[in-house]
Amino acid sequence: MKKQNNTFRETLYEVIFKADTPAGKAFDVILIICILLSVSVVMLESIAEIRQDYKAPLVAAEWFFTILFTIEYILRLYCVNDKLKYARSFFGVIDLLSIIPTYLSMIPGVRILRVLRILRVLRVFRVLKLGNHTKQADLLRKALYASRAKIMVFLCFVLTLVVIIGAIMYSIEGTLEENTVFTSIPKSIYWAIVTLTTVGYGDISPQTGPGQFLAAIVMLLGYSIIAVPTGIVTAQIVQNQPKKTQTCPTCNHNQHDPDAQFCKKCGAMLNTT
Repeated sequence: MKKQNNTFRETLYEVIFKADTPAGKAFDVILIICILLSVSVVMLESIAEIRQDYKAPLVAAEWFFTILFTIEYILRLYCVNDKLKYARSFFGVIDLLSIIPTYLSMIPGVRILRVLRILRVLRVFRVLKLGNHTKQADLLRKALYASRAKIMVFLCFVLTLVVIIGAIMYSIEGTLEENTVFTSIPKSIYWAIVTLTTVGYGDISPQTGPGQFLAAIVMLLGYSIIAVPTGIVTAQIVQNQPKKTQTCPTCNHNQHDPDAQFCKKCGAMLNTT
């Protein structure tokens, strides 16, 4: 009986956690469809007219998906050997957060704790589970993690830059404009962040010639600033791409791209057969 249970767990693990089998692919496709439908229910429920006219079907659909994802969460815990490790993992936490809000609505006296209704928004976290079903998501995660030091240095540089720009703009506008909107350095830093990121809300804008000149420089600088983190992550993704272990017969170099036909070091043809 114990052997049969182990076999069932292994089979269930293959279906739930591995997408390289027909059953695993089918499970992932069905789960992705359910995730998208459940998030659609959350979005429709946020529209007052639809919520008023279709309250009962929306509630039924919400409970259906909640129970479905609860069963899935329990099965995932059942399959893995280290249950605590999975429960504390990123997607384990997302799975739990996506089902908790619906059950919280059953707590007696929930009217008093109306602030807990904000937790219903956590159901949108279900869409993050989509990343668990794409191989490229893991590649992106690894690239972001490997680039964390460079990104932190870049963010510190940007933070320093906006403080300097904000202080300069505060000095310019405060000196040359009597009724300036740049009434403090923090407010000027807010303007610098909005301008440097090319968001451009327009709620604060310089009125003097030197201030507008500085704003133009910051706008142009923003385009180059945005490209930096993209380049960092892209370079790391390229570096993390799987390499072909085929050794060059001429120079013995063995770090080639998966689709390489010629050696990147000496140009000799690789044995791709």
